[in-house]
Amino acid sequence: MSIAVIYGGGRKNGNTEILTEHAINGVQVERIYLDDFQIVPIKDLRHSKEGFKDMDDDYNSLVRRLLAHDTLVFSTPIYWFGMTGQMKNFIDRWSQTLRDSNFPEFKKQMQSKNAFVIAVGGSNPRIKGLPLIQQFQYIFDFIGVSFDGYILGVGNKPGEIYEDQQALSMANQLLREKV
Repeated sequence: MSIAVIYGGGRKNGNTEILTEHAINGVQVERIYLDDFQIVPIKDLRHSKEGFKDMDDDYNSLVRRLLAHDTLVFSTPIYWFGMTGQMKNFIDRWSQTLRDSNFPEFKKQMQSKNAFVIAVGGSNPRIKGLPLIQQFQYIFDFIGVSFDGYILGVGNKPGEIYEDQQALSMANQLLREKV
């Protein structure tokens, strides 16, 4: 089994990355930092004659990397009660990929995958982060990915996640049944 971690944060070594790294400690993964790539926002051309156009960015190469793995871990800070813009932009482009002749089996390939979400926020994230988890559930349901678990951690200032023993304990168990 192979695992890809998709990091949606814009701060290296931030609380979400720290918690995610805790969860994958000792596990071989491919790390994909969305902030390191150019992903052009989607232009919704589903209903136009021309359809979607190649955006000449890094997105397609990221999709190929994603498809190479069985398990996907989506790691995002909670921004305004949702995922980061980088993560949302990446997932929004799936609409294009579903219609892209370069990825004719995208949905079918995604249906063989399982996913986890790790998110950290500063203001009662175990409650206020639930809409984010629900959003991921709907995304995974639509695409056919099995949603196998999530962690919502507490942290705002750098390093605060180390004070959230509940999240750290959950991180110790998150992937252990899968590897």
